[in-house]
Amino acid sequence: MNPSASVTVGPAAQGISELPATLRLGAVHLAVTDLDRSVAWYQSALGLRVHRHDVDSAALGDGTEDALVLHEDATAKPPRRTSGLYHYALLFPTREELARAALRLAATRTPIQGASDHGTHEAIYLGDLDGNGIELAADRPREAWPSPEEEFSGGGPNPLDFDALLATVGGDGDGLVDAQVRPGLRVGHLHLHVGDIATGLGFYRDVLGFEVWAMLPSAAFVSAGGYHHHLGFNTWRGEGAAPMPAGIVGLRHWTIVLAGVDEVETVRARVRAAGIGSEAVTGGFAVVDPFGMAVHVVS
Repeated sequence: MNPSASVTVGPAAQGISELPATLRLGAVHLAVTDLDRSVAWYQSALGLRVHRHDVDSAALGDGTEDALVLHEDATAKPPRRTSGLYHYALLFPTREELARAALRLAATRTPIQGASDHGTHEAIYLGDLDGNGIELAADRPREAWPSPEEEFSGGGPNPLDFDALLATVGGDGDGLVDAQVRPGLRVGHLHLHVGDIATGLGFYRDVLGFEVWAMLPSAAFVSAGGYHHHLGFNTWRGEGAAPMPAGIVGLRHWTIVLAGVDEVETVRARVRAAGIGSEAVTGGFAVVDPFGMAVHVVS
């Protein structure tokens, strides 16, 4: 895809975010077909720490906060050309930690699908054993971020400079492959397949309150607090893709974390005013987007 000359940005596109700059993302919940197999893979390939492991679910992260919760569904089918997860991003606190993640992938001979330098962040792409898309990322300093016009000009991101990345930890990786991630790993963003960009904006911008950071003909990137994106959504599975069906591998729900109960209730009031149903969950509420995907908004 060449988004050059098709980027819509700036105040007219962004509007004013109704979500606070303190917003961050919490755990992503995924359906997998074999829990024990998936937990072992996430431990080995990505170095995630197991926080708890029950009969049919497991929570993983950096040892302090859940980033991922896996739910076993042995009968789950692979996703088709419907709305659903494109990828979720695990955000490392530094370039050095992303470099260690790259060394871990090499040491475990874990295949990757690509690697890019977006200017705002560096990223390595791969899939888990069920095909759930994963991005391993580290942000560049905010003062060095390109504008959306600059990032999306020239036909796409630059290739990731692995040599420069690995130089942050010594280059050759000798003795630097940690078995487990260090503290600071969090969920950076979600990227979803949807059926229609305008409908996605109508929900994520106009109801939940994200602002648009950049918008292409077939994708939108929205955030709070001027971040490059907390959420992306695209129509790369085709305009009008059906809502995500039940019983497939992939996204169960994702999580928006706000600073306090009042902020959660403000968002819930906008959801209610839009005539959209929600249900209570621990710390907040759950709502389903127009494409069948659930998001929890919690404090």
